[in-house]
Amino acid sequence: MITIAEIQVRLREAIRQSGLTQAEIARQLQISANTVSKYMRLNKFPSLETFANLCEILDVSSDDILGLK
Repeated sequence: MITIAEIQVRLREAIRQSGLTQAEIARQLQISANTVSKYMRLNKFPSLETFANLCEILDVSSDDILGLK
């Protein structure tokens, strides 16, 4: 079974591998850099809309992040 913790870890890794700064990601998503930081610390999970846009910005498949290969 897939857990939210596993999804968060994959999302954090995708953010790290993107080469984008948290500030750049935040600017593109029109959210605060502090919110992106919370995603990185696994304290918060993005809304579905933000998650979809984040996957697009990171050029990563949502299926990969969700573990639905």
